[in-house]
Amino acid sequence: MGVAGCGKSSLGAAVAHAQGLPLIEGDDHHSLVSREKMRQGIALTDADREGWLATLGQLLQGHAGGAVLTCSALKKAYRERLRAACPGVRFAFLEIDRAHAAERVAARVNTHFFSTTLVDSQFATLESPVGEPGVLRLDALLPLATLQDQVCAWLAAHEETAP
Repeated sequence: MGVAGCGKSSLGAAVAHAQGLPLIEGDDHHSLVSREKMRQGIALTDADREGWLATLGQLLQGHAGGAVLTCSALKKAYRERLRAACPGVRFAFLEIDRAHAAERVAARVNTHFFSTTLVDSQFATLESPVGEPGVLRLDALLPLATLQDQVCAWLAAHEETAP
């Protein structure tokens, strides 16, 4: 989880591959209306995200053996929706600064629907999950392999302590 440009999709794919789990790419489940709003640089509202979060929760429920979900989950209320749908869900929070996030979003402008003008709104919406249960804070600027190792080690440690 994290703001646009933090590396959710790349890390999610790497962790899913390493763990042998299915990947649920959150961006694939936005409505066409929401995608068009983001393409035009219009920030999504809580109402815009309502159906999206419900869908993501259902998708998580459909993978009893586990799955990796990439999702911004910017607000605590969004994370709580996902926790309610899938008790025990954990969040890897990719923390990044505005300048690097903007640079990364600009670099993918021809391959992703997200407008570079929305980076500031992502930071304005973000409610840090640090301190919430089941959250791993990661430095999004670390190499992908390092981030993957950190997440996989965290997941393994959690599995060892599970009842």
